Amino acid sequence: MAKTLLFWIGLVLLGVVLWQFVQRSGSDEEREWTFSEFIHQVEQANVQEVEIVGSKVKGKTKDNTSFTTVAPDYKDLIPRLLAKNVAIKAKERSQSPWLTALITYAPFLLLIGIWIFFMRQMQSGGNKALSFGKSRAKLLSSQQKKVTFKDVAGAEEAKEELQEIIEFLKDPQKFQKLGGRIPKGVLLVGPPGTGKTLLARAIAGEASVPFFSISGSDFVEMFVGVGASRVRDLFEQGKKNAPCIVFIDEIDAVGRHRGAGLGGGHDEREQTLNQLLVEMDGFESNEGVILIAATNRPDVLDPALLRPGRFDRRVTVPRPDVKGREGILQVHTKKIPLSEDVNVSVLARGTPGFSGADLANLVNEAALNAARYDQQSVTMLDFESAKDKVLMGVERKSLIISDAEKRNTAYHEAGHALVATMLPQADRSTRSPLSRGGWPWV
Repeated sequence: MAKTLLFWIGLVLLGVVLWQFVQRSGSDEEREWTFSEFIHQVEQANVQEVEIVGSKVKGKTKDNTSFTTVAPDYKDLIPRLLAKNVAIKAKERSQSPWLTALITYAPFLLLIGIWIFFMRQMQSGGNKALSFGKSRAKLLSSQQKKVTFKDVAGAEEAKEELQEIIEFLKDPQKFQKLGGRIPKGVLLVGPPGTGKTLLARAIAGEASVPFFSISGSDFVEMFVGVGASRVRDLFEQGKKNAPCIVFIDEIDAVGRHRGAGLGGGHDEREQTLNQLLVEMDGFESNEGVILIAATNRPDVLDPALLRPGRFDRRVTVPRPDVKGREGILQVHTKKIPLSEDVNVSVLARGTPGFSGADLANLVNEAALNAARYDQQSVTMLDFESAKDKVLMGVERKSLIISDAEKRNTAYHEAGHALVATMLPQADRSTRSPLSRGGWPWV
């Protein structure tokens, strides 16, 4: 609305300027006479008509030459004009001094308005030209959809360690009355896709506090000092919204060893890290701001960042074991219709080394495969196909295999199935091909 109003005001001012320009360009052909020359031309009967507005006189001669002059308070002017048969038009001065001033200064007002408009555009929207030093952290308030520990599976040990953080945010007096100090910073370490970010959001959801989320790369800019300014602004926002959680994802982007860069101590990344270290020393745990960071490269972090008093608690989030994978699959399969033959335990035992993100992708691929064939539910065969696709890629139907290779493959796989059948201590889930009727060529 404000932009539209500003546009129409600018358009009106532009119209006034153009009208004034046309008026001035039209008056460039008029000759400016002195009053004595005007009286002389009247006496010579060369003036055909005049228009009198206040003390200003405009007129035309008999040869259609336009002129203008300023007449003083001369009493004999009108009788002289009438005596020479000059057509007289008289108008009162209707133009106010405010309108005259507006017309005079309209170009300057227009330029100032355009300058203000572009400056506001630069500060708002996606440009952020004048707000480099502001933090880009996203605030997830308690009114948005909460993520709790029920949505996190496969990291039971990590959840137990983080339970203290939740209790502190809910009841800080419980720890402070005995002189205890909650850790200022918690570093989540683990491979990609193990749910480090999800764990941090679950802490905020369990404690029902604001959650600031930012990536480590958001602090790094081309200009030196911008990242440090963003760090200061981030901690100021956290203190204003305390108690809260500040989460920095991929902190290794800004927290690497100092002195390794080409710029030395004046490097932008190192300046940002220095400011982060100062800010972490500057706030106390009783302020209710908990800093949580996540990385999969703890070996490259600066030792000053990991010392007690900053990130003084390290929580390892490993890849889930078979029980954890089963819990993750149960979380992700709640939203899709499953067939009766789907066994989540079998899927968990058949996906060793899968992270939480890999298992989520597995469930999604199985649902897409079922939808591709217009099925009403997702079957175990869809999960097996999705697992093969995730592990080995898309099936190569154009690959030509000779009959001899097919026969050798059949003998090999049949040997696996027979050994698994004959050994009593073998995992029964490995006999799934035989339980479905065996291979087509066996």
